[in-house]
Amino acid sequence: MTAPWLEHYDPGVPRTLAPYPSRTLVDYLSDASRTHPEAPALLFKGARLSFGELDRASDACASAFAALGVTRGDRVALLLPNCPQFFIAEFGAWKIGAIVAPLNPIYTEHELEGPLRESGVETIVTLTRFYDRVKRVQPRTPLKRVIATNIKEHFPPALRLLFTLFREKKESDRARLAPGDHEWARLLGASRGVAPARASIGPADPAVLLMSGGTTGTPKGVVGSHGAYVMTGLQVQAWNSAVIGMGDSVILLPLPMFHVYANLGAQGLGFVTRNSIALVPNPRDLGDVLATIRRVKPAFFIGVPTLFTALMNHADVQRGKADFKSIRICFSGASALMAETKQRFEALTGGRIVEGYSLTEAMMALCINPVAGPNKLGSVGMPLPDVRVRIYDADEGMREMEIGEVGEICVAAPQIMTGFWNRPEETAKALREHTDADGTRRWLHTGDLGYLDKDGYLFIVDRKKDLIKTSGYQVWPREVEEALTSHPAVAEVGVAGVYDDMKGEAVKAWVVLRPGQTATEADLRAYCREQLAPFKVPSYIEFRKELPKTLVGKILRRALRDGG
Repeated sequence: MTAPWLEHYDPGVPRTLAPYPSRTLVDYLSDASRTHPEAPALLFKGARLSFGELDRASDACASAFAALGVTRGDRVALLLPNCPQFFIAEFGAWKIGAIVAPLNPIYTEHELEGPLRESGVETIVTLTRFYDRVKRVQPRTPLKRVIATNIKEHFPPALRLLFTLFREKKESDRARLAPGDHEWARLLGASRGVAPARASIGPADPAVLLMSGGTTGTPKGVVGSHGAYVMTGLQVQAWNSAVIGMGDSVILLPLPMFHVYANLGAQGLGFVTRNSIALVPNPRDLGDVLATIRRVKPAFFIGVPTLFTALMNHADVQRGKADFKSIRICFSGASALMAETKQRFEALTGGRIVEGYSLTEAMMALCINPVAGPNKLGSVGMPLPDVRVRIYDADEGMREMEIGEVGEICVAAPQIMTGFWNRPEETAKALREHTDADGTRRWLHTGDLGYLDKDGYLFIVDRKKDLIKTSGYQVWPREVEEALTSHPAVAEVGVAGVYDDMKGEAVKAWVVLRPGQTATEADLRAYCREQLAPFKVPSYIEFRKELPKTLVGKILRRALRDGG
């Protein structure tokens, strides 16, 4: 197979970065701690954590984990927003060979239970405001060790005092821990200065379990290797070398660390380039996003279209009180970037937004538009060095499609997932070997439909499955349908994504009520909020007398979405 995109790389971008170094992010942190110990690794709410401090704190965390009985290969769940504790716990787990399992902090009890149980998680680090939720779900999971940390623990002193006085109780950040559970600060304090017995880990060893719907819609753990972080970081560095240097820039990170773009993309880039990562714990707090931009003056901004749109519509931005001039490059992913959004934001910042495409299973094997070269309208760009894209027929996935023909998007790259956790059959469906003149490679069948043009730019035209992407989050219709059908008034329901100016896609449900039963849209939305994370609650509910179905009785979601 030819790779036409190689002829359209920006000047200076290499065609390959192979061979990749036999290193992990733990090695990069160790190097930075030795050579630039005072340089800031993390910026948070006006405070900073240097590479030396992060290395020492994660050493203490590793020793504490080991003392609690965490060993190589164990899964450590992190129910944390973007905060220094996430990175300390992550590197602490990695240093003893454990696997990190980041979870969405706004998951309900029901949504937390599955990943904790199916991944065999025995240890969790949680924010105090989520502690009660963890304790309620604990009896139905393997959880043995619960460690709680307060969001204020890495605030600068003045902000910590203000938070304690005026917000801590209001935001449920005060938690009385049950006997046997552990306070983060005390746990790490007891291990400060204790050198951990580090595990020998290499690029092929498992590092992370990120949750994804996979190819079937059933949430599952995607296993990523330590090497994936380094490969992704080096690829993104090479793509952006014209605008981002080594240790001279700030990366703004409002996307959550349970998201592959943040966890692999931004984190990998930050540590291989020794650039500071500025953490925003809640991207919906636009005031905090703007304050962070003013304070840290980022050069690199990773976000989603809804965030860029919301920022441009913020009153401070409209009044000219926000200064985005430090931003040189923005990565936009997770949903389609509108041309108007791109043009407005580029005019506002003087930088450039480039749209990209990846997915959790690809571990940020990325397609993205050039930093300097043409950004084709509607395209998600071209493969980065050592990433290959092919379009196979959508039915059997065996026949390679011609240029311009629509089929299933398939990706080959050295960092793609090793598989789904304990799901060999589903792994075999998603990862397949194909042999041709270029040799035999393992290809990820994404389930997305698209085509390549003659220059190697990728265009996405549809989803092979019914995954809904709303404001950068993944929503599987089946989860919402199961929640709604458990309501006593609901007989049948179909769920699909519909176009939305702000969210990209919005969740819509079509409902048939049981005879003699009544329910309003408000009733059903309130019911959903008890069982689902807020981004999964339907934005629209339409009542029908009947739903379109196949001959065997399967509800036709596509027909609903298309107005059938």
